[in-house]
Amino acid sequence: MEKKHSKGDKRVIRGWLFYDWANSVYPLIISSAIFPIMYESLTSIKDGSGKTIYDTISFFGMEMKNTAFYAYLVGVSYLVVALISPLLSGIADVTGKKKRFLQFFCILGASSASLLYFFNPSNAGNEFTPYVIGWDILPLFFASIGFWASLVYYNSYLPEIADPEDHNVISAKGFSMGYLGSSILLIVILVLTQFTQLMPIRYAFPLVGLWWIGFAMFTFSRLPHVDAVRKENVSVVKAGFNELRLVWKDIKSRLVVRRYIASYFMFNMAVQTVMIMATAFANKEIVGIKTQDLIVSILLIQFLGILGSVVFSKLATRFGNRLGLSIAIVIWIGLCLFVYFFVFLPWQFYIAASIVGLVMGGIQSLARSTYSKMLPETEDHASYFSFFDVSEKIGLAIGTISFGLIETFTDIRTSVLALVVFFIAGIILLLRVPIK
Repeated sequence: MEKKHSKGDKRVIRGWLFYDWANSVYPLIISSAIFPIMYESLTSIKDGSGKTIYDTISFFGMEMKNTAFYAYLVGVSYLVVALISPLLSGIADVTGKKKRFLQFFCILGASSASLLYFFNPSNAGNEFTPYVIGWDILPLFFASIGFWASLVYYNSYLPEIADPEDHNVISAKGFSMGYLGSSILLIVILVLTQFTQLMPIRYAFPLVGLWWIGFAMFTFSRLPHVDAVRKENVSVVKAGFNELRLVWKDIKSRLVVRRYIASYFMFNMAVQTVMIMATAFANKEIVGIKTQDLIVSILLIQFLGILGSVVFSKLATRFGNRLGLSIAIVIWIGLCLFVYFFVFLPWQFYIAASIVGLVMGGIQSLARSTYSKMLPETEDHASYFSFFDVSEKIGLAIGTISFGLIETFTDIRTSVLALVVFFIAGIILLLRVPIK
């Protein structure tokens, strides 16, 4: 029989923190570093200076720009998570199967990431003909679903294992561990594939899957099972819908939560879009940038992200979460403007990457801990976090799909500038949240 735990149990908290260490290899290596670089290089033609001169792909007869297709594919995966997570979270709460859902989506994400080993678009040669992409891109779709859906259940454990006054510090520790762990694996991959050439770069993806599921086992061994709250003689699906209905009714009655979710919807939409599309932007817009430059800038973002998490955690503890988030959003607005008007060369991109690193960790950890502090004492944390997650995923879908559409009709640089609108809307809505 599993031991009961109390809030503040260090053993449980350490287990919870390790899932950040485990799964953060996905957003770094699959979403930001190795796969986007490989994808762009395999689906485009560049001139002697490294500037992209052809970037059209064909997906089952549909032709479009490679980065636009990438944005659409990821955006649709977010919509799937937004559609399924509320119901599944309600079922998880009423049946006490939260850990089982976390395990399922973890395995789905890790195994799908491993299957990207087989991604191999074809082309008729060096002619300007579309690169053909088939079913081998779908593991990216399912890896995205696995990663983001697992976070619903993972994040919902925070208010159950720690008191509100500790949420900022613990959330920041989680993101810091994620940045450090994923950076270690990225360095290992670079040593094995680039510096010693002991294995092809494709082996990076199975390594991501093994790291993710391997370290997640430590988390699964420490996180407690939660008690079921389902009433007898009620179907699981019906109970899940009833749970969601009650949670939604409660959220509507809580002005602070309702307004904060609206703000988070806007600013996180822009943050995540930047993080997903940054490598594609650099490959297309930065004159003379090399793969090594991109990898170094991504590592710079990771390590500065650790510092940013700590700094913004302390700032929020001293002056309040709303002020901390507001400062981070203002910096993001300045960053987008800086990139649009001034970032054309590798050294300028390094400056932008440094700023991203400092505010990325801060805004992510504060956003999670701020919401967890607002929740009432309840056994239904997965359901509450599913609504938080739905706002995030719909926002991400809108952000990435908008990014792709704007690039299709203008260019990728204009797509970056358009994100300023989301940030401005986010900070206006945040200032309307009556929190300390």
